[in-house]
Order: sequence, then structure tokens, then C-alpha cells
Amino acid sequence: MPTPNPSETAAPMSATAVAEALAMPPAPKGEPAGERGGWRRGEAPGDGLPPDARPGRPSDRRFPNFLRRPERIPAPLLCLTAMFLVQTGIAFSKPLFGPLGVSGTTFLRLSFAAVILLAVTRPRLRGRRPRDLAAAALLGMASAGMTLLFAGAIDRLPMGTAATIEFLGPLAVALFFARRASHLLWALLAAGGVALLTLLGEGGEGAGLDPVGLVYAFGAAACYAAYILFTDKVGAAFQGFQGLAVSMTVGALAVAPFGLGEAWDGLTEPGASPLTLLLAVAGVSLLLPVIPYALEMTALRRMPQRVFSVLVSLEPAVSALVGLVVLGQLLGASQLAGIGCVVAASVGATLTGRR
Repeated sequence: MPTPNPSETAAPMSATAVAEALAMPPAPKGEPAGERGGWRRGEAPGDGLPPDARPGRPSDRRFPNFLRRPERIPAPLLCLTAMFLVQTGIAFSKPLFGPLGVSGTTFLRLSFAAVILLAVTRPRLRGRRPRDLAAAALLGMASAGMTLLFAGAIDRLPMGTAATIEFLGPLAVALFFARRASHLLWALLAAGGVALLTLLGEGGEGAGLDPVGLVYAFGAAACYAAYILFTDKVGAAFQGFQGLAVSMTVGALAVAPFGLGEAWDGLTEPGASPLTLLLAVAGVSLLLPVIPYALEMTALRRMPQRVFSVLVSLEPAVSALVGLVVLGQLLGASQLAGIGCVVAASVGATLTGRR
């Protein structure tokens, strides 16, 4: 991926430019590009962007200064900040599981995100090919499954463990598209990390790991892989993040049968504070996905994709750290070793991938 020139790196961010972070299609050989941020082809920054998203266009005053003038912040710091915001949003979601339930919280969070995306993008569906709409719908189903199953996983497992298992989805896609025999080494290393997480687990016997939580986590990984593959088609068919707005709406509707009743019961429970709960969910929705993807998009425009991918490989470790600080989840030595193996496998697959 070519490095942006100085005039590009100093570019402000418009509303449509923020959208690009939410619909990044996959690289031809599966280079990671960000947690739930999809994947991105290896084009030069600004290529393929809609006219108002190209570098040098006037900024959108609806966004705060730190988003409109990101050139003052180092790109790696933007990437790390995005990861911490994503994981913090996930951690802040967990206390909402009590009053609203896992499905209810997930439904409300997807609904808020869909409303934000629809308001910003105002996607036009008239004249779209049926296969493009079908791809957006399938992306929405994959996103719904990924979000709901991962929420169920973190309700039963430590965040670091759940995030590491879920990260096997993009890692599996990256290894599937690899064309080098050496990538078998990274697959085996990742498998060893999962074994340390699931077979040994807490206390050395795996007794501390909920089997239902593990099923949810592996299901989330499978949905994450499908999400990546469908993002490729949707990103090619829709401008900006209009496709993601459509898919997020489909995802919210898909979760509605499971979460609408649970959310309603939680909001109408005697003694509950509906406004406080809704504001909390809205805040979590901003932490994931809106602000982090805006930061990731900005980082991608200012740094080589390979460097970005290596930084993103730290996601499971960041999740474990946030789980410790926010939720007080202390992992055992075998779990930390397992997370380290998966992170190392992802970094190795990235560095030995496309040249």
C-alpha cells in the first residue's frame, strides 16, 4: 500500500470520509485491517473514495476538532486509540446485560448504530441490483450473529479469552488466502494458543471456562469470517458506508426477535430508569463502531497497511488489558500464553504475507 504524500496526510475528515472506515473491503490475500472494521484492498489512500471524501476537501463541522484535524496525532496512536475504544465499548456493554439482557443490549446497540449510519449516509436502494442488496443483507446477518454471539461469550468468559477466540475468524481468512507453506506454522501456533486457552484455561484444568461461552466465541469467530467475506462484496457495490448502513439495519432487524422483548422488559421493569439505560446504550454505540472506525480510517490513510495490520494484531492483548482494568478480569498464565500465541501468529502471518 503506497504511503500518502504530505498533502494527503494533512487532509481533514468529512462525514463521508468517516464512512470509509465502516466499509473496508478485504485485501486480496487477506491482510487484517481492523476489529469489525472489515478489510481493505491495497490501494493508495484516497483511491476509490467518493469526491467529498478525498483528501483536501473541506471538513464537516459536525465532527469535533480531534477528528477534523487528525494530522496532529501520530497514526499508530490513532490505531491504538481505536482498539482501546472498541474494547472499552465492549466492556461497558457487559454491565448492561443485567438490566437489559444480552440479546436486549445487543438489539439496542445495533439499532442505535443503524440509526446513526442511516442518518449520516442516507443510502439509496432504488436501482440497486438484487444481488447487491442480497450481499448487504447477508452481511447484516453475519454482523448480527457475530455481535450477538460475542456478547454471549463475554457474558460467560473473560474478555481476553473471548476476543482471542473470535480473532480466529479473520486469522483463518488470512491463512486461507495465503499462498506460502510457511503459513502452516502460524496456523499451528494459533491452534496451540487456542489449546492453551480452552484445554488448560483457568486453574490449569479449564474448569473456569464455561463451555457454552466457548461455543458462543467460536460461533462469533465463524460469523466474523463470513462478515469479512461479505464486506468485500458490499464494499465494492456501495459507495462509502451506505452498504454498512443497510447491513446494520438488517442486523438490528435480525436480532429483534431475540432482543426486542428482553429490551422492553428491562426498560419497563419497576424501578428501572429507561432514559439512563438508553443513554448508556447510545454511548456504547458511539464507542463501537462510529468513533473507532473513523480513527482507523484516518490511520489507514497515513500509514502502510502492513504496519496497520501488525498493530491490529494486538487486539486480543488489548481486550485482555481492558478486561483487567475495567472489569477486574485477571487471567492465568496459560491464558496469557494462549493470547500471546494467537497474537504472534497474526503478526507472523501479516509480516510473511503479501510482499
